[in-house]
Amino acid sequence: MLSVQQVRKTFNPGTPNEVRSLQAVDLTLEEGSFVIIIGTNGSGKSTLLNAVAGTFLVDSGAILLAGRDVTAWPEYRRAGMIGRVFQNPFSGTAPNLSIAENLALAARRGLGRGLTWALNKKLRTEMRETVRSLGMGLEDRLDNIIGSLSGGQRQALTLLMATWLKPKLLLLDEHTAALDPKSADQVIHLSSQIILRDHLTTLMVTHSMQQAVNLGDRLIMMHRGRILHDFQGAEKRRLRVNDLLGRFEEVRRADLLDESAAEMLRRMYV
Repeated sequence: MLSVQQVRKTFNPGTPNEVRSLQAVDLTLEEGSFVIIIGTNGSGKSTLLNAVAGTFLVDSGAILLAGRDVTAWPEYRRAGMIGRVFQNPFSGTAPNLSIAENLALAARRGLGRGLTWALNKKLRTEMRETVRSLGMGLEDRLDNIIGSLSGGQRQALTLLMATWLKPKLLLLDEHTAALDPKSADQVIHLSSQIILRDHLTTLMVTHSMQQAVNLGDRLIMMHRGRILHDFQGAEKRRLRVNDLLGRFEEVRRADLLDESAAEMLRRMYV
């Protein structure tokens, strides 16, 4: 379903602020797989999602989605095949439109934008039933402005919008990080439910070790723009939070050794 082949991306090349965010990343996702990505800050997690989504074009390599080479496609063109939920609950909705109008936009992604006829009786009935499944009582508030809702309610609706048309690929970019614990649990439960029900191929970035071990069928650990570990099958199922913390400690020690060696060389030769 998704194939990332030797993808590289460097920001501010040739300057003191150069950052090699992705370094020859290879990643293949089978249809229906649910892949979790973890890593330290600056490891390339969100950059990888942005590269797949088309937020920027990569420097080299290829990205194939559903058998099509989308490497040179702009973000708006890829949006027809990709659903995405961001960390900020306010990023995925139009705050001055109602719940129903936001859902209507999602239902017509890639088509004409006429809301007047799009909000017909059949679609409103479908919206009511789908929103009822959230268990938040929002099915009777479809005409409320979405900007008046809490962050957890908006994020749940954003997830519905991103998956309304059953995208080829779902990208979840730390989509519970800005929520309170109760809302985060609700959104995670809803995410798992939708992904499993609709058999959605999913890439999810998280900082939560608990989410990393409990969710998905595969776990990718990134560091300095590379994939450091790829846990699948029985190995993924055996993982516990302490195992991941141990891996992060190994990375921290390796980084300290690298820094110490660099400092020694500077003292000797500079």
